Amino acid sequence: MPTYLYETVPSTAGEPAEQFELRQGFDEPPLEAHPASGVPVRRVISGGFGLMSRGGGGSAPSAAGPGCGPGACGCGRF
Repeated sequence: MPTYLYETVPSTAGEPAEQFELRQGFDEPPLEAHPASGVPVRRVISGGFGLMSRGGGGSAPSAAGPGCGPGACGCGRF
């Protein structure tokens, strides 16, 4: 089951939105109200999960191997 991020809909300007996560099935409709307080909520669309690392073992092309450049990748930009 995926975990969705929700936030409360502020009723006045300057009121902060409260964010919370909820595990729901794909077939379940989005929440319309906070489960505890009943305040209107909306589902937040986020960029997903990314992973960054330092050092070797990354997915960047090696300087010795093929990469993007004149005649190397075939994209036609060079």
